[in-house]
Amino acid sequence: MEVDFLLVGQGLAGTVLSHRLLALGQKVMVIDLPGGNQSSRIAAGLYNPITGKKMVKSWNADLLFPEIEPLYTELEELLDTKFLYKKNIYRPFLNIEEQNEWMGKTGDPGFEPYFERIFSKELYPEVTNPFGGILLKNSGYVDINTLLTAYSEYLTKKNALLESVFEEESLEIGKSGVSYKGISAKGIVYCNGLGAMKSCYFSNLPFAPVKGEILDIIQRFHPDEIINRGVFRITLPNGNQRVGSTYTWHDMDQGPTENAKNELLEKLEKLVPAKVLSIQSHRFGIRPATKDRKPFLGEHPDFPGVYIFNGFGAKGVSLIPYYSNMMAEMLLYGHQPEKEVNINRIKKT
Repeated sequence: MEVDFLLVGQGLAGTVLSHRLLALGQKVMVIDLPGGNQSSRIAAGLYNPITGKKMVKSWNADLLFPEIEPLYTELEELLDTKFLYKKNIYRPFLNIEEQNEWMGKTGDPGFEPYFERIFSKELYPEVTNPFGGILLKNSGYVDINTLLTAYSEYLTKKNALLESVFEEESLEIGKSGVSYKGISAKGIVYCNGLGAMKSCYFSNLPFAPVKGEILDIIQRFHPDEIINRGVFRITLPNGNQRVGSTYTWHDMDQGPTENAKNELLEKLEKLVPAKVLSIQSHRFGIRPATKDRKPFLGEHPDFPGVYIFNGFGAKGVSLIPYYSNMMAEMLLYGHQPEKEVNINRIKKT
């Protein structure tokens, strides 16, 4: 069997890149096990243009955010499935100085695409927001689990999904391409998250896995907006709330932890003091982050036809739509990814 490209992993990265390639007329085969990709499936899927304790514009926001909603809307239409939720994000101010700083940015064209309105007084009595807050736009979340399941069914119907564990020892690299268990291709792309750390081709890359935990809870407060400061709080379609996320570089193998649950509940109480009536679920995932917090795109320097599209960490929903276009241009036309994300930035040791 001949295809244009083999893709390892049908997490968010493999899903979006394969969609880009198929839309460009390429034939692909994705190698994955159903129900895998725990990092993608556990992720909250938030896309947020103003991030961090200092509330700064997200890295490369002006390039990334115009691509986000069009891409996921396109996939919704293709799959006839709802998973994109366009939601304003309300971020309370911590003090009057922060309020004044953002008041001063109201005329800044660099921020105009990202904020809907600034409130100088409390917006919600249920939220700790005595200094008001900022209501962001071009924001929301993607139900990644629903997207991945629907796209897996789509690939299966196209005979473009090999439901199997990827066995790298069966990969053969030749002068004109690669082959894997009877499938020949021009190239293979590792989109398999932390699985790439075990690859003999990419184990040298400086991944820095980050564990994140989230809770689904019930509270009697159902704003349409996402509330975000210290933790995010999303009202789900079923009326429950999702709260996250923790970030830790330790305890990778311990599953959901009591410490993380308590941390999330304590931060939630400071943000939304309403009583938590019950905890519906507590889940965790290990994100394929990198030491410099920039993704890995590129071709292996010593093995032509072996590529990587990986390392998107906690911001995959925001990063992948834009960088999947860049990766597709490399695969089809040989265009090198920009230096900030190109694996060529990693010096050999």
